[in-house]
Amino acid sequence: MCGIAGYFSTDKSFEKKELENITNSMPHRGPDAAGFYWNENQTCGLGHRRLSIIDLSTAANQPMYSHCKRYVMIFNGEVFNYQRIADELQEQHFKKHGSKIQFNTHSDTEVILEAFCFWGNDFVNKLNGMFAIVIYDTLTNRLSIYRDRLGVKPIYYFYQNDVIVFGSELKAVLQFTIVKNKTEIDNEALNQYLHIGYIAEPLSIYKHIKKFPAGAFAEIEKGKFDIKYYWKAEDKIESFIHHNFIDTKLELKNLLLDSVKLRMISDVPFGTFLSGGIDSSLVTAMAQHNSTVPIKTFSIGFKEAKFNESQFAKQVSNHLKTEHHEFIVGEKEAMELVSRISEAYDEPFADDSSLPTMLVSKLAKQNVTMTLSGDGGDELMMGYGMYNWANRLNNPLVSTFRKPAAMVMKMMDSKYKRVAELLNYEDKKYLHGHIFSQEQYMFSRNEVRNLVANNHTSNFSFDYHFETKRNLSAAEQQALFDIKYYLKDDLLVKVDRASMQYSLETRTPFLDYRVVEYCLNISEKFKMNNGVKKIMLKEILYDFVPKEIFDRPKWGFSIPLVNWLKADLKYLIDDYLNEKVITESGLVNYKIVEDLKQKFNSGKFDFVYNRLWLLIVLHMWKKK
Repeated sequence: MCGIAGYFSTDKSFEKKELENITNSMPHRGPDAAGFYWNENQTCGLGHRRLSIIDLSTAANQPMYSHCKRYVMIFNGEVFNYQRIADELQEQHFKKHGSKIQFNTHSDTEVILEAFCFWGNDFVNKLNGMFAIVIYDTLTNRLSIYRDRLGVKPIYYFYQNDVIVFGSELKAVLQFTIVKNKTEIDNEALNQYLHIGYIAEPLSIYKHIKKFPAGAFAEIEKGKFDIKYYWKAEDKIESFIHHNFIDTKLELKNLLLDSVKLRMISDVPFGTFLSGGIDSSLVTAMAQHNSTVPIKTFSIGFKEAKFNESQFAKQVSNHLKTEHHEFIVGEKEAMELVSRISEAYDEPFADDSSLPTMLVSKLAKQNVTMTLSGDGGDELMMGYGMYNWANRLNNPLVSTFRKPAAMVMKMMDSKYKRVAELLNYEDKKYLHGHIFSQEQYMFSRNEVRNLVANNHTSNFSFDYHFETKRNLSAAEQQALFDIKYYLKDDLLVKVDRASMQYSLETRTPFLDYRVVEYCLNISEKFKMNNGVKKIMLKEILYDFVPKEIFDRPKWGFSIPLVNWLKADLKYLIDDYLNEKVITESGLVNYKIVEDLKQKFNSGKFDFVYNRLWLLIVLHMWKKK
């Protein structure tokens, strides 16, 4: 796990000091070493900050040269099957050249680079991991970029007039002289943020800076910048489904066990995030199954009993006999981290679970350098209530009478008002985003149009139409939407930035591409049926942990935000949502913000607090 930055141009030279300063602005992503490469005329520069996880020796530092000295590589992430790739590479190299490769390290970096030398662009299809890879060809003056299939590892870029600059974080790209004055807000990104609480690829909050696509690679040379996809989730949906429960359970269990085992390869201490829910408990159980000693587990609890799930994590830990670490959080701890949100995420990011994720990362870093998490289980196995809503809203009867029903429900209590908002969608082609938005209590598309200031009006949408080999149910379509957007651009962003603030690597066993491809073709009734969610995942978990521990409603990784905003965090509303700040920022109309504050202060919450938090984060970012 590392931080990368760099530039490439056909004729423009850059100052070495500029790249050094930019790369070193991300010491949290790589505290163990810094390295740089420049070509002779300084039209290409590569910078790297290293967090050492596999092969701690200096021989594995980056940038790394290929054995033939033609290629130079920087790389953020981990490739977990590198030992298997090395074996295949040795076999094929011997068949072709009559000799084996003499590896100088036992790092995944060296294997990746030699695999590229041998197979070319096809090498990326062999990689099982999370990665942002940049390779410079010194012979042809070509730069190649590769990002992992699910988008676990980030890379931002600015491309203009045959010049590209890139980095693991927005703050790195923004510091390049060529970009510093290109800070115009992207209206579509702003409106998207107000609608769903995050900004989805390829957009960033800045008009001229983009997120490099997941599952894609690009070759940049002689004024050409072509992005091509080597993997898309929708392309892995087959015409058939796995419909035998026993066989499917066994196959998925074995895939997950192997995924966890691969992700336990490490030369530093590691542990797991354990919330006590289904996904993190299964990852922890499988990790302990693969370990001969107690693994370390980490959980966060809250002083407010309603939100405190830590006792369930402790039950799982006690059963598995892990070495458990727990931290109970209150407003004081949250206050200390609120100011770091803008610094960590670099653009507006409203997922309030970023706070406990940062806290559990801080706790874990005191004991380990790498963790496993359960991210991805909900999207792959339909763990959210929104999948029920997708099927309900697809019902022709509901579709026909939804608008009059919504009018009636708006006059009822808050529970029914929320249902009314779900029913009152604008257009079916925007339904996936609408369901997510209203499940998260964000602003609807119509509300966004009224909310944004005049100079920020813009249409906004997602690409909702996915071509697949078989017809998907409404719930399956919603889950695919979440894999392509919510998982990648919210949940994985949250974990990457939060954990890397403390130089902690986090690996996601559910996002092994083999697991993802298999789950995309499991029968829906094995995932969600008659109100029961994640059916098969639970059955696999019960092979390791007693079912009784999990006989409770799903809570999610949420915080008592409404209580905190009424008490010690009230200053955020006063400081960032007052008329002066709102007017000077020029992003949204103050009258609507004032109305939201009045509702909140009167006790008529109606889930207003989530919208206030969304606006607080936006104006914290703008002010900084």
